[in-house]
Amino acid sequence: MSWWQLTVQTSREDLEKTEDILLQLGALSLTLDDAQDDPIYEPPIGTTPVWPSTSLTGLFEQTLTIEQLYDELVAKLPAHQIASIRKHLLEDQVWERAFLDQYQPILFGKDLWICPSWLQPPVADACNIILDPGIAFGTGTHPTTALCLEFLDMHPPRDKTVLDFGCGSGILGIAAVKLGASRVSFVDIDPQALQATSENAKTNRIDTSQIEISLPQQMSSTAVDYLLANILSGPLVELAPRLSALTRPRGQLVLSGILPSQADQVVAAYQPYFVLDAVAQKDNWCRVSGVRKD
Repeated sequence: MSWWQLTVQTSREDLEKTEDILLQLGALSLTLDDAQDDPIYEPPIGTTPVWPSTSLTGLFEQTLTIEQLYDELVAKLPAHQIASIRKHLLEDQVWERAFLDQYQPILFGKDLWICPSWLQPPVADACNIILDPGIAFGTGTHPTTALCLEFLDMHPPRDKTVLDFGCGSGILGIAAVKLGASRVSFVDIDPQALQATSENAKTNRIDTSQIEISLPQQMSSTAVDYLLANILSGPLVELAPRLSALTRPRGQLVLSGILPSQADQVVAAYQPYFVLDAVAQKDNWCRVSGVRKD
């Protein structure tokens, strides 16, 4: 079965009215996309902001012709939105396959691969992590995760203890184990993230004696050799004394989830405790790393 798609550009103020119009026309679903590259990075807790300009797409059964649907939409929309209407035929396909085809093995650094479970790793004897997309953040495709994985590939934590703070899917800690870490602690405030981490550790045949998975209030207070935290700049700044205390003297710090405009603030928060490297940047995201002072 195929479907019609009608897309119209709308302002934040007109969004709700435009949604109502598409639903009145029989839209089965609505999809919102950023129309003018205005990313929303850190919305306040409890809010669901939308972009100043949004592309709103309705999906329709083919009970009417696309011309009839278009004419009905034109009749209901304000004049200033009519020129933005776009029509499209969405052909039926095997949606499961279309979803799976989006994900391919990704190389980080020289030897660290993230590979979905339905594909063979490209290099059998490389450091291969099997990871499928799921509810917890972290498949390697986001620049913040990539920055951390690239650092681990360049500086493998062989025989080191590691804390993956804000572990999400567990990707960073699992990479640390695969790269030779002796023990890794995974910590997250979200129980679903801890469940995803546990499942991903099993998929990658991680020895349970090497890992600990817990909520922050249950975590060990023992300092580690490597501290990884890919979260957001606000919590990173707030947690600077705690995360610093959890890093051993001469221990390694790796932080990400930081925008370029936030990097100076994060650097200032950790500089009293660490000798910091130059800030690394990838696709408008930053990594702050350094070594704990004696």
